[in-house]
Amino acid sequence: MDFCSIASGSSGNCIFVGTQKTNVLIDAGISGKRVAEGLRTIDRKPEELDAILITHEHSDHIKGLGVLARKYGVPIYSTEGTIRIMQEQQMLGKVDESLFHTVVPDENFVIGDLAVQPFSVSHDAADPVAYRLWNGEKSVAVATDLGYYDAYIVGHLKDLDAVLIESNHDINMLQVGTYPYYLKQRILGRKGHLSNENAGRLLGEILNEHMKAVFLGHLSKENNYEELAYQTVCAEVTLGDNPYKAGDFKIGVAKRDVPSAMIAV
Repeated sequence: MDFCSIASGSSGNCIFVGTQKTNVLIDAGISGKRVAEGLRTIDRKPEELDAILITHEHSDHIKGLGVLARKYGVPIYSTEGTIRIMQEQQMLGKVDESLFHTVVPDENFVIGDLAVQPFSVSHDAADPVAYRLWNGEKSVAVATDLGYYDAYIVGHLKDLDAVLIESNHDINMLQVGTYPYYLKQRILGRKGHLSNENAGRLLGEILNEHMKAVFLGHLSKENNYEELAYQTVCAEVTLGDNPYKAGDFKIGVAKRDVPSAMIAV
């Protein structure tokens, strides 16, 4: 399996997972043009996409979805609630109804030679999910837009070979920043986003001996920066109640505008 972040941040998210036979995106929150350019940098083509898995309907996850669906006929997979909101609010423009496929949290499905498991997350959207994908014994997951995590989330992120998890904000930067009070409360709430500290604690619960790579993703442009996210998460892992240190693993920050290195698992 190949795993790559094409873009990740509060302004847009798009993650690639593929095999020799199957190519999928998790979210398309950047322009269709940028998605196509990002795919080409990793020697893939948008015409080769077998599916786009949508986590939820916020614009930083679906910005390029309508264009990609119309231009390339890519099937769209998401929960019933997310699809309904996208259609009712005409977020995608005119898209062929046959391209929409409904997924149900904790019900596995197959795209080519990839198995997929959506699982519920807490976020202020209609029916948000994260995704775990596997091919044989290898598995990866993308989990962002988490208001909090619990045993259910940890269980779905165990025994992975690679993961992209949200490390959205530094709590102090957010609290003293310029955001209005209601927005700060939304981000800090149980339907908001995961802080750097909580990302590190979550990571400490899911690390395992065969984890090849960790991406920290969905960083806030206003309330975080790469080095701070990295250092905070690493400190939480190293000082946390787990048998590992951050230096035992390849931990990196998924960039807002530049595709990451391709990870083969």
